[in-house]
Amino acid sequence: MNRYVKMVNLRGHYFIKEFEKKKQHSNKIRQIKDFTVRKFFLEGDCEILVHFEETGKEILVTPDSDSDTIRKYLGEDYLG
Repeated sequence: MNRYVKMVNLRGHYFIKEFEKKKQHSNKIRQIKDFTVRKFFLEGDCEILVHFEETGKEILVTPDSDSDTIRKYLGEDYLG
């Protein structure tokens, strides 16, 4: 299952994903487009960790979460 992180700050939000590298190389963190995350979330193949940069609070949202949680932290587009 893929894990994406939604970083929320005062200017807005963006999605990132950590890609694992082989051997000694460090892992790469890349910014991911919103529609890509939405596609995998609606297929049920990912979970999203919502991270608030100001407070440090983190909430894990999965496709099995209740609709109020999905609507509050991700938006109407993520409801199937």
